[in-house]
Amino acid sequence: MKHKLLNISIDRITTEQLLNDLTEGVLLTPNLDHMVNLQHNRELYDAYCTADWVVCDSRILYFLSKTTKKPLPETIPGSSFFREFYLYHKDDPDCKILLLGAKPGVADQAMENINKTCGRKIVVGAHSPSFGFEKNEEENNAIIEIIKQSNANVVLVGVGSPKQELWIMRHKNRLPQVKIWLPLGATIDFESGQLKRAPRIVQRIGMEWLYRVIKEPKRLFKRYFVDDMKFFIYYLKFRLNLYKNPFQS
Repeated sequence: MKHKLLNISIDRITTEQLLNDLTEGVLLTPNLDHMVNLQHNRELYDAYCTADWVVCDSRILYFLSKTTKKPLPETIPGSSFFREFYLYHKDDPDCKILLLGAKPGVADQAMENINKTCGRKIVVGAHSPSFGFEKNEEENNAIIEIIKQSNANVVLVGVGSPKQELWIMRHKNRLPQVKIWLPLGATIDFESGQLKRAPRIVQRIGMEWLYRVIKEPKRLFKRYFVDDMKFFIYYLKFRLNLYKNPFQS
């Protein structure tokens, strides 16, 4: 079942259900930033329309859903879900993960940490692309080859949204051996220990975004306090039946 929000639909699913059912496909995790970008980025909108899984990453979106007839059962933050995912598969030799993203050395540290936690080499490769790699055909070809050579069948792409979602949609058909694609933002940084998640109580009350702003004000202040505020205007129109999908006539 789906929960309709602006111009996308979000799966009404629990973490347990997702872990059981996620055997293939592209998983997208909308938050307020995504919802705003979805109002003007046609390629991102198309990615959401064709994604196999769309789960709620935001406590704010979750809380708002509680005012509707078909609320979301829970929030599934991408970073938290990835840890659940690799622990769920830690004894599954057929699960082989590659990490793509973060600064040089960070992905390698995340790989080491995850493999130590799982007690086996569940992460079979890690690569940190250059800034702007998505526009470099030669580098993209090299990345495709790295993934092929790793024999990974799960790829986590953590290079920021919407870059990560669009890169996956542009290149996934070149890698049919990859069964699961996970565009999950800062997850590699969290797994490496470079970034710390907010305390659990802060996460539960929906204020992890503020915790991250305090940690990285120069990078995140405009995103959260200027750009993402547009969402509430869109949402008000949506609840008043005044909202129109900008990509549909």
